[in-house]
Amino acid sequence: MNLYSLLQRRMESAGPVRVGLIGAGKFGSMFLSQVPTVRGIEVAAIADLAPDRARETCHRVGWDEARIAATRFTDDAMAMMECGDVDVVVEATGHAPAGVAHARRAIAEGKHIVMVNVEADVLAGFALAREAARAGVVYSMAYGDQPALICEMVDWARACGFRVIAAGKGTKYLPEFHASTPATVWGFYGLTEEAARVGGMNPQMFNSFLDGTKSGIEMAAVANATGLMPAPDGLHFPPCGSHELAQVLRPGNEGVLHHAEQVEVVSSLYRDGTDVPNDLRWGVYVVFEAPNDYTARCFKEYGVVTDDSGRISALYRPFHLIGLELNVSILSAALRREPTGAPTGFRGDVVATAKRDLRAGEVMDGEGGACVWGRLMPASASLEIGGLPIGLANRVPLVRGVKAGQCVTWEDVTIDAADEVYRYRREAERSTPLPR
Repeated sequence: MNLYSLLQRRMESAGPVRVGLIGAGKFGSMFLSQVPTVRGIEVAAIADLAPDRARETCHRVGWDEARIAATRFTDDAMAMMECGDVDVVVEATGHAPAGVAHARRAIAEGKHIVMVNVEADVLAGFALAREAARAGVVYSMAYGDQPALICEMVDWARACGFRVIAAGKGTKYLPEFHASTPATVWGFYGLTEEAARVGGMNPQMFNSFLDGTKSGIEMAAVANATGLMPAPDGLHFPPCGSHELAQVLRPGNEGVLHHAEQVEVVSSLYRDGTDVPNDLRWGVYVVFEAPNDYTARCFKEYGVVTDDSGRISALYRPFHLIGLELNVSILSAALRREPTGAPTGFRGDVVATAKRDLRAGEVMDGEGGACVWGRLMPASASLEIGGLPIGLANRVPLVRGVKAGQCVTWEDVTIDAADEVYRYRREAERSTPLPR
């Protein structure tokens, strides 16, 4: 609350908050569309691999020629962050290794960093957040994306004195989706290839939403930021509508919730493929418990929907607005020096898992590809098996075969040991205490 009034005071005393955007894709475009409507936020520079395309994106989302002319467009993100006219860097590339490198440079240059790139956050955010704190800048999740919204709901529940039972999001899920590839994804979505092409939809990116990878990544980010933990065997994706969150996601409901204070994703489909009523496919939720009998009685008096016990309830948001809400993170970092969610530990990891029998010599094609999907695991379990993070599973050759359904490990692949992001991740594994 009060971010807008703080921004107006900032305008009077120090001028606008100046943003440097890296990546003018869908998320970035949605953010850019909101910039002209908020007095006090200016985009000083946009770094994109195709600067002319980024310039055209600004025109397409409604920028006038004067605003476009006043913005620097470049294909050199590192150089953009060295300039003094940027207060907050927004990393929106979706490429994990690039995101880690960009975040480290932003921190070194004394810029606050808003990490839209959840892939990078899960790969090494627990180390990046420490690095930012030492440098006196903010490292933040991106408001509008589901992990930050979930963190906000968890914080709300705890601040009110409720015990958090579970938190997460909804998605479209069936077990067979784990084997989906970019060649099969549109059939699962109910789209033709032509319709997807006209819509400018990237099959590998959309496949990462479908095959369970993105769900695992986002829940690992939430776990690392909130202290909630994944189940030992990862996500269960129970079918569940918004009206039954408290009944389904409660302690003791065997086969659904492994423990209290768990991250979980609910499915908008029953296992037979039929639709769940009141599904939460685009939304987020938190399930919480009344701490005493009086609070439970208040739930009843004020019409709160609960489970059969009357003590467990849920709050949910039916949708998220992605980049349209990103200003909340930018202003929180610049004006309050607070993140809208940030890692506080290494609790969840996402490990590359074979979609089919993989052969020695094959080169994996990363998140959303035809070879592997990302399985959520407790970080301790991932480190115990030497699991290969999904964020480093792109263009990596296998030195031995991996059976379908098995996790890929460091020993299964060849990785350039001199690669800076690889070295950063491995050092972070060694230097980060795991939760007991």
